[in-house]
Parts: sequence; structure tokens; C-alpha cells
Amino acid sequence: MMSIKTKICLAATFSFATLCFNGYANDDKYANVEIKPTKLSDSAYMFAGAGGNIGVSVGADGIIIIDNQFAPLAGKISQALANIQPGLPRYIINTHYHGDHTGGNNVFGQTGTIFAHHNVLKRLSDDDSYKAAGLPTITYSTDTSIHANGDVLTLLHTGAAHTDGDSIVLWQDKSIVHMGDLFFKDRFPYIDLDAGGSVKGYRDAVAKVIRKINADTIVIPGHGSLATRDDLIRFKHMLDASINWMESNLANGASLEALQQQGMPEKWQDWGWRFISEERWIATLHKGLATKS
Repeated sequence: MMSIKTKICLAATFSFATLCFNGYANDDKYANVEIKPTKLSDSAYMFAGAGGNIGVSVGADGIIIIDNQFAPLAGKISQALANIQPGLPRYIINTHYHGDHTGGNNVFGQTGTIFAHHNVLKRLSDDDSYKAAGLPTITYSTDTSIHANGDVLTLLHTGAAHTDGDSIVLWQDKSIVHMGDLFFKDRFPYIDLDAGGSVKGYRDAVAKVIRKINADTIVIPGHGSLATRDDLIRFKHMLDASINWMESNLANGASLEALQQQGMPEKWQDWGWRFISEERWIATLHKGLATKS
């Protein structure tokens, strides 16, 4: 039977959701999005919906979320959290600044503390859609850790990679790692060169994580289904092959147009997808490596 205390907490959660999210309720683009939880351990979950995958830690110290998808989904995310544990997130971690990972900051930052790399704060501060409550209040330049719910979550900054402000979140016992957008499972990644991203830095960041985890680590990608260390290694093989292929062609003076017409080596051609097609991946490699990214 649900306790009176639990009922009060749930009522508070849903009242907050009604207050903050009713303006989003009829957003057609997200009306049919379902936030789907996957239990990873007694205290950890992954939420999939629209946008980047969300990591969740729950327990006696409160709720921690890693990323929060698009702004109109904040109500659905809050309700999905309430189904697991009453209350609102105490800590919110932004793995980088893109809106499909930070869109809920304005809502969740009203009652929780947002953690992110320094450069995430800089970039979000330049975006008028983020209010004061939606900006990170605890920032770091290298690494920091959160001790909560019987776990230690280490926020690792890998250097310029997907952007100039990426973090991965590693559980100290190596049971789980949240990659942010340093991992698009079985897909070509988006490397935001205009936001300080780096092709080789991206590859090196993935390699760093592979060295830190083990065969039993559950890998939460920024986009795509749950993965393993082997999946991440296969992803790195694609990155290595792509870089080697482009550098060889650049050395021979090949133009971007010729390479796009030629296409990637056959083994990797089916890694293209709606957002990062084979043609766009080739353009990213050409721009990033031609400028010594």
C-alpha cells in the first residue's frame, strides 16, 4: 500500500509537472513520444524517448539524471521518474550543450543543481532560451565526482571531441558508463566542429573510455540502444578506418566532391543514417582532418 508520505510526494511531483509543463502538452511533435525506462541495476536506469538517452540514478540521496532531452518532454520525464521514485531530480548532469540533451534544464534546474563542463555554461549562457535556472551552477575543467545512492559517479572531461565541453559519466565500479554524444551506436557520429569538436579528439576520447571500462560494463550511448564494450570497440574501429581512409585520400589530393561520389569503404557504408548520412560524414572528416582537427 502506498504511504501517505509517498502520496504527498507524488502529488507534489505531478502538481509541479502541471504547473511547468502544461504549455508543452499539446506540442504535436512530441505528443506521441513515450519515455521508456530500462532498469540497469537496483539504483540505475536508462530512459529512451526523443533526443539523447537519459541516465538515471535513484536512492536515498535522491534522483540524479544525466541529460534531459528536449524541453517539451520535461513533463513526461518527470512522470517517468515518479514511477520509479517520488520527487524531482536533485542533480542534473549535462554531458554537453546541445538542446536534445539540455532542453529540460529550465524546468529541472528550478529544483535541482546542474553540473557541466565550463564550456557548456559558456555556450548555454549565450542562448537566450536558457533562463538563469537552466544554467549549470557547478562546473569543472577536468573531472569531478558525485557521491550518492551508494555509488560514485565520475564526470570525465575528455578534451575536444564531440564539442569542446563533453563529459562522460562513469560509475566507479565500472558497472555503467554514460557516453553522451561520444557514442552513436552503429552509426556515424555527429562531430560539431563549429563548437570546438575534433575528429581525432573524438576518436581518442572513445579510446580513453574503452581503456577505463571492462567487458561487463553497461554502455549507455548518446543515441541508440544499450551497448557493450565490444560495441564501443567496433565503433572505434569505424572511426579509425574513417580517419585513415580520409588522410590517405587527402594526401593524394582528392577533393571533397570526388570522395563523396566515391563513398566510404563498403564495410562502413550502412552506418549512415537520417541525420549523419554517408555524404555528411565524409564532409565532416574532410573538414576536420584537412584543418588538422
